[in-house]
Amino acid sequence: MGIISSGFRGRRSDNPALPPGQHETHDFPVLTAGPAPLIPVDEWEFFITTENGLRRSWSWDEFLASPQEEITKDIHCVTSWSKLGTVWRGVSLDTLFENVETTSDFATAHAFGGYTTNVPLWDLLGGKAWVAWEFDGKPLERAHGGPARLLVPHLYFWKSAKWIHGLELTGEDVPGFWESNGYHLHGNPWREERYA
Repeated sequence: MGIISSGFRGRRSDNPALPPGQHETHDFPVLTAGPAPLIPVDEWEFFITTENGLRRSWSWDEFLASPQEEITKDIHCVTSWSKLGTVWRGVSLDTLFENVETTSDFATAHAFGGYTTNVPLWDLLGGKAWVAWEFDGKPLERAHGGPARLLVPHLYFWKSAKWIHGLELTGEDVPGFWESNGYHLHGNPWREERYA
């Protein structure tokens, strides 16, 4: 007979906005795999590199001159917190991919500081993902990935790489940092894709 501790039961909620195993928080917890890098905006760059090695890049000024969107989305952390109705400003990856030709199905997101995470291209396009630089009406704080982070709100938040530097397009789904350490390759919170 097994022993079940109440500490291992997820908090249940009747809120249909919360995926299974999640609870709502009004805070914005900070969870990071390493120290927060300091990236001056005059040194910041976002790039997309195709499978053929073709590279498109944007400086901070070019990025800010791109069409901006205000995004209101719920976010869900694999550690079980969810923050509902968060408001961001950023550039849609659809906009950044307008002049990028690729046959790849996957991308590896690279962050300043060395962090990586893998995301299928179909989870980044079609109005599903942004490079966000503003949160709740203010420039994104360094602790939360400022000056800019990837925002992929329909997946667990580790996929929304902080301090985003660029995307490398690949033909294969190459595991990133957390995925190589036992996390799920995809990370859909509604399917509780937490661990491999």
